[in-house]
Amino acid sequence: MLRFLAHWRFFLFGLPIKAFSPGFPLLLGTGHLYSEQHIQLKLPSSDRSRDVAERVRDRLSADLSASGMRFGNAVFIRIMKEEGLLELFVREHQKKTFKLFRAYPVAAMSGHLGPKEREGDFQAPEGFYYVPPRQMNPHSRFHLSFNLGYPNLYDRVHGRTGSLLMVHGSRVSAGCFAMTDAKIEEIYTLCHAALSNGQSYFRIHCFPFRMTALRLAKERSSKWHSFWSNLQEGYDFFERNRTPPNVLVANGKYAFE
Repeated sequence: MLRFLAHWRFFLFGLPIKAFSPGFPLLLGTGHLYSEQHIQLKLPSSDRSRDVAERVRDRLSADLSASGMRFGNAVFIRIMKEEGLLELFVREHQKKTFKLFRAYPVAAMSGHLGPKEREGDFQAPEGFYYVPPRQMNPHSRFHLSFNLGYPNLYDRVHGRTGSLLMVHGSRVSAGCFAMTDAKIEEIYTLCHAALSNGQSYFRIHCFPFRMTALRLAKERSSKWHSFWSNLQEGYDFFERNRTPPNVLVANGKYAFE
């Protein structure tokens, strides 16, 4: 597989990444890969998204301020499938660290623990994903939504397929994370505000469960244990530093810095 990959160019959100040889790390997300293009992209909006923002902004601003954060600060999302939770973190005011703002229950998701492998398997993804402005969808038939960016480079290296995996409103799912209309209004508005305020893209980390050593130890016999151990490295990075890592792919694995 890696010999084959050495002769091809890969594209991440439309940006070409230079051909690589085995062992050469490929960035999945740092500012210099994204910022130049994303600054040039207009953040999409609609009457619906503007009406929603007008309705929820004052309440969100007050709640953020009470917790030492500001509306429009950078955001980071973490999803735990087993717990059925979407955690939305916001960068603390005048700091580089992120603080949990709200944990939203996931209303519906399909499949079981384990990554999405192919189109039509109804699995929700596991891994590290990025949402630039163009993946925001204010015209969604599920109220409001944004595209996770699956498959990412890691997924493609491992031959995984699929498309249009979203976080959206409503209560139905076929591999997406459905949050209900009321919850997606808050989530979408906070993400839109962060992008409007200069965040080039926001990260979404999708885990099978809360990646503690004790919980992972229960999965030693799972075929996904090695993959999940790799995901745990990224989980632990954020737990230690309170800032999400830059994520790379090297030798078919995620790497973090």
